[in-house]
Amino acid sequence: MPRWEARADLVVVGTGVAGLTAALRATELGLRVLVVTKAAAEEGNTRWAQGGIAVVLDGEHEPGDSVGKHLADTLTAGAGLCDEVAARAILAGGPAAVGRLRRRGAIFDAKPDGRLARTREGGHSAYRVVHAGGDATGAEVERALLAGAADGRLTILERHTAVDVLRAEPVQVGPRPGSAVSGLLVLDETGNLGVLAAPAVLLATGGLGQLYAATSNPEVATADGLALALRAGATAADLEFTQFHPTVLYTGSGARGRRPLVTEAVRGEGAVLIDGDGARVMAGVHPLADLAPRDVVAAAITRRMNATGVRNVYLDATGLGPDTLGVPFAQRFPSVHAACVAAGIDPAVDPIPVAPACHYACGGVMSTVDGRTAVTGLYVVGEVARTGLHGANRLASNSLLEGLVGGERVAEAVALDLGTGLADGHRVPVRIAAPVARIADRDTVQLTMSRHAGVGRSAQGLAEAAGTIGAASVEAPLRSRAEVEDAALTLAAAVLLDSAAARTETRGCHVREDYPATDDLGWRRSIAVRLGADGRPELMRWTAMGGAA
Repeated sequence: MPRWEARADLVVVGTGVAGLTAALRATELGLRVLVVTKAAAEEGNTRWAQGGIAVVLDGEHEPGDSVGKHLADTLTAGAGLCDEVAARAILAGGPAAVGRLRRRGAIFDAKPDGRLARTREGGHSAYRVVHAGGDATGAEVERALLAGAADGRLTILERHTAVDVLRAEPVQVGPRPGSAVSGLLVLDETGNLGVLAAPAVLLATGGLGQLYAATSNPEVATADGLALALRAGATAADLEFTQFHPTVLYTGSGARGRRPLVTEAVRGEGAVLIDGDGARVMAGVHPLADLAPRDVVAAAITRRMNATGVRNVYLDATGLGPDTLGVPFAQRFPSVHAACVAAGIDPAVDPIPVAPACHYACGGVMSTVDGRTAVTGLYVVGEVARTGLHGANRLASNSLLEGLVGGERVAEAVALDLGTGLADGHRVPVRIAAPVARIADRDTVQLTMSRHAGVGRSAQGLAEAAGTIGAASVEAPLRSRAEVEDAALTLAAAVLLDSAAARTETRGCHVREDYPATDDLGWRRSIAVRLGADGRPELMRWTAMGGAA
C-alpha cells in the first residue's frame, strides 16, 4: 500500500521536449505541477535527437517554401493516414513554438549573416530543418528546457516510476461521462509506493524502442505511457506503424540496445548509400533517391541486405568536407563523427556501416491536438500520442516540432479544463494498489519482435511471435521499475502484433511480405485498440479522421 502522498493540479510523466514544454507552460498559467521521471531528468529520448526541427520560419524560410508545402510533404510521408486538419494545426504552430523556445535560451546554428542555418532530410522538398550543435539539436533543446525548469517553480521527482493511473468513481464531468482521473501511483527510488493526487495526468513518456533488440532509443523507452493509458481505459491507434531509421551505426551482429544514430542530415548534405560492392542502394528506387522517406529507404536497405546475405550496407560520406559543407565533417556532424571514431571508423576515408533499427512509434494513444484522450483528466503528448500528424510514417524532424507545439497546447487545454470544473470532487480513487499485469522475459520479447515484426512481416511470423511472447508471459504485480517496464513492453508487443496481423497490406513503415501492395479501398483507415474486460487487446477499424468505421 502507498506510504506517502503529494498533491498537484497536474502531474506530468516525462522530462523530454513534450513533457517539459507542457510543464513549463502549465506553471506559467498558474497550475501546481509535479513532474515525474523514472531516471534522471536529462535521460530521456530528446537529447538523442540529431537532425533538427522541421519548421517554416517566418522571414527565414527558403524561397518558395511554405507551411502548405511542409504539410504536403508530411501527408506524402504519412501514406494516406494523416489527419490533415491536425497536421496543419501542428505545423502552423511551429514558428511561434520555436520562437518561444529560443526565448527560453535555445541556441541554433546560424549562417555568417546571422540567419538560422537549415538542412534537408528525407521526404522534405526544401531546406527547412533548423539544427543546433551540428547534429546535437535534441541535446540543446533539452538543455534549454531544463534550464527553464531550474528556477524553483517546477518540482521534478527523479527516479520515480509511474505504475498506474488512478481513477475516481464514474461521474458526469462536463460533456464527457466516465471514470475521471484522480492521480498517479508511483514507485519512489526506495521502492515505496506513493500517490500523486491530481485531477489531471499528462503522459509524455516517449516511445517503445526497447521493444526491439536494436534501436536508436535509450534504455528508458519501454512503452510505459502506452501501457498506462490502455490500462486506464484509453484507446490507441496506428501501433503497427513502427518506424525503423535507415541509418543506425552498425557495430556487429551481437550489439544490443541503443545504437548510435547517423542522422538523415548526412544524406541531406550529399552522402549516398552503397552496398559492399559500391553499388548505389537507392538508384532507381524512388525519385528522391537517398532522400526518399524513411520507410522507403529502410525497406530498400533491407531488401539489399537480404539479397546479398549481409547484415549492413554503407553510407558513403567521404566526399563531405570543407569544400561541400563549408566546415570539416567533424564540425558539422560532431555526434556522428565521435560515434564513428569510437567504432574505429574515419568517415573522411571510410564508408560508414549502417543498418535499420527501431526509431519511432508513429502511432500511440488517440488524442486531439490538444492532448485530450477518451478518459477524463488523462492527456498525452509527444511520441506516446497519436494526433494524426504522422499517419503511417513520420516525416523526418517533425517529432521535436510536435513536442514543442503539443506541449504548449496541452498545457493550455488542462488549464481550460480545470477552470471549467474538472477538478471538482475527483480526488478519491477507486483503488490504490500495485496492478497485476502480464510480464514476459525482456530478451524473449526483443529477439522475437526483431525477428518477426521488424521491417518485413508476414502472417506466419506475426502469429509465431504472438505465440512465443504469450507463452512466455506470466501474471505478476508491478512492484519494481523493471517489472513495470517489462509489463509495458509485453503489452506493447501484444497490441502491435495484433494490429500488424490485422493490416493485410503494405503501407508506410508497415511492410507485409505476404501482402506487398497498398490497399486504399480496404485499408486507408486506422486500426484502433483498447483493452477488454479481460485485459486483452480488442481491435477496431477507424477512419483516418478518428471516427468509427
